[in-house]
Amino acid sequence: MNRQNRLGSVFLVLFVLLIGLGLAAWKYESVQGEQAASSHQPEPMESVTVAVARAIDHRQTTTSIGTVLALRSITLKNELAGTVREVHLTPGRIVEAGTLLVALDVSVEEADLQAQEAQVALAKTVLDRRQSLNQELATTQEEVDRARADLDVAQAQIVRTNALIAKKTIRAPFRVRIGIADVHPGQYLDEGTLLTTLQGVGDAVHVDFSVAQQIAAGLHVGEVVEVFAAGDSPAVPAKIIALDSRVDPTTRNAMVRARIEGTRHIPTPGASVRVRVPVGLSQTVLAIPVSALRKGPGGDQVFVIVTDKDGRTRAQSRQVQSGSMFGDEIVIHSGLAVGEQIAVLGSFKLRDGVLVAIAGAAEHSTQTHHPTATP
Repeated sequence: MNRQNRLGSVFLVLFVLLIGLGLAAWKYESVQGEQAASSHQPEPMESVTVAVARAIDHRQTTTSIGTVLALRSITLKNELAGTVREVHLTPGRIVEAGTLLVALDVSVEEADLQAQEAQVALAKTVLDRRQSLNQELATTQEEVDRARADLDVAQAQIVRTNALIAKKTIRAPFRVRIGIADVHPGQYLDEGTLLTTLQGVGDAVHVDFSVAQQIAAGLHVGEVVEVFAAGDSPAVPAKIIALDSRVDPTTRNAMVRARIEGTRHIPTPGASVRVRVPVGLSQTVLAIPVSALRKGPGGDQVFVIVTDKDGRTRAQSRQVQSGSMFGDEIVIHSGLAVGEQIAVLGSFKLRDGVLVAIAGAAEHSTQTHHPTATP
């Protein structure tokens, strides 16, 4: 009985071994078939566009926040006290020089003016009579001189009254944009009451900004900076017209004034703007499109297009040291050489050694002068 059990166990083990060997043989043949099939399939290929690393003239820049100032700007106040008769202060309205803004009541001055005009007429009559009598030796020269003096005094009173009327009639001193006002007809204004602000309107504005004293030492009058207003406004060139001779002892910054003129994109006075200021001397650097740069675990990298021993085009990852951006390009300090082709559009799907197809023609490497860049 024990012998029969042992024989059954041996047959069972042999049966299991035979099944295992059969499965192993089947698996081996399946793998070999797959490898043979895959060996006849083409290697995967990725389509990309390429660009050529090129040398450019580059100058580092720094950024400062500036304030736009009108060439002429005043705070409007009344010089004499009085009651408001007319108001033409519409906020935001642009008016020409001489436009009436505020008129105070001048009824008293106008009455005085009529009286003084009558006095002038009388003084002229008296003077004419004295001069006639003097010719006939019927009066003295002293009487004639007194009559002439009376006429001069009366005429001076008219000039004074007209000046008072002019002071109570407030007009735009130049072409201006009116600010917010809170003045109404019938309102009594004390002398020196704030009426509104007036910003000069023209084809130029000033931009005041501050930079570190080391940067200010390298700037000079006539140098060009770039001004960026809020939003997507394009860069506006501004020429430096003045450098403050004093450095702020607290911030160690110096104030710089630039002038924007002759452009349609003049920022509004009072606006805050970003100013790109050049620093140091221009130097030749390497530049590539920003979209070609990839972020990897080891830092910045690009995919360089190379040719393998079989003459096929492949992507090869390359670590680079990037610098400042300007527009759609970025400066590369190390890792690339002028003229090397790099993948741009489609580089995100590449891996090291993958076969690539170039979708577009590469840009030619050229030595160009490029605008300054922001570090």
